[in-house]
Amino acid sequence: MEKQETKVYGLQFGLLCLSSFLFFASFNMIIPELPDYLTSLGGAEYKGLIISLFTLTAGLSRPFSGQLADKVGRIPVMVVGGAVCILCGFLYPVTGSVAAFLLLRFVHGFSTGFTPTGTAAYVADIIPVQRRGEATGLLGLCGSLGMAAGPAVGGAIANQFSLDVMFYTSSLAAFLSVAVVARMKETVQDTHRFRMGLLRISRSELFEPRVIAPSVVLFFTVFSFGIILTVVPDFSEHLGVRNKGLFFMSFTLASLAIRFVAGRVSDKYGRVIVLRVSSLVLLLAMVALGMASNVTELLLAGVLFGVGQGMNSPTVFAWTIDLSHEAHRGRAMATMYIAMEAGIGIGALCSGWLYNNNADNFRMVFWSGAAVTLLALLYLLFFVKATSRKF
Repeated sequence: MEKQETKVYGLQFGLLCLSSFLFFASFNMIIPELPDYLTSLGGAEYKGLIISLFTLTAGLSRPFSGQLADKVGRIPVMVVGGAVCILCGFLYPVTGSVAAFLLLRFVHGFSTGFTPTGTAAYVADIIPVQRRGEATGLLGLCGSLGMAAGPAVGGAIANQFSLDVMFYTSSLAAFLSVAVVARMKETVQDTHRFRMGLLRISRSELFEPRVIAPSVVLFFTVFSFGIILTVVPDFSEHLGVRNKGLFFMSFTLASLAIRFVAGRVSDKYGRVIVLRVSSLVLLLAMVALGMASNVTELLLAGVLFGVGQGMNSPTVFAWTIDLSHEAHRGRAMATMYIAMEAGIGIGALCSGWLYNNNADNFRMVFWSGAAVTLLALLYLLFFVKATSRKF
């Protein structure tokens, strides 16, 4: 792999950030409206599957996307993920049944199973080790901007025009994300032409044991994110918020300012120290969310959650890259993402079951997220040694 030692942030990194913004905006802009859309199809009791099915296929595809990223190249893997988003945006308006909708959510998950794996591996290829925390923070910042803009824009489009226009806009954003990366320079030097044999994964290739520690932390800390994606749209409506994307915008914008700083701090003082702080903040955010009784308290809890996520995400990503072997970096990133998808998916499934469309259960759901986040904090305190270095 080539490393950019003299110029850290060049055109390639800038294009990657732009593509990440568009990709995350694409599939996030539809999330706040999906619970009501599924309800209109007669599937209110299946809200927990909206996110869990999506993350299931994302997790299942990670070993394959990691293998392909290492063999075929980072760019093709990113393009495949974007193409799935383009297709799904056009198919949502024609889903006429609960079964068709859930099948489409299952297919849509392949997008995040591919694109982020290729993106993360690409960043690791072009950024020197001493700047990885900072770089992943910047890349995450752009993705977070997409996550913030997507729900807010999607909600506005749905309210002003229609759900169909919102879905088509999602496809447009995905198309632009693919157009940005399609002509970028590939960083894998010895690429292989795709063949079906590359999809055969041995048991040893399913995960990368070097990155178990950051994967465990990520699993426990994103459990709450699955809860938020599933329950907060209904909770926002319960508190009188018309645009259900406002909470998502508040926590995502809050994460933007802290991401860059957190990445640089973790580069200097170590990943584990930063993750201990971020886990505590996320725990407090879920407690605050469970206590929220009005719009202001909801958005403040969202800000606190955003601060925790903004510290957590780039630090875990950088820690994973630190521990990975260069030849198996795609596999390492895939392992981390499998843990992330599993945490989000299980969090979504459990929260949908606990909530059960009963407003009296909101507090119990959010506080269950706090309890799982506590497990991450305990793991970091008692099972992972903190040093002044990031390795």
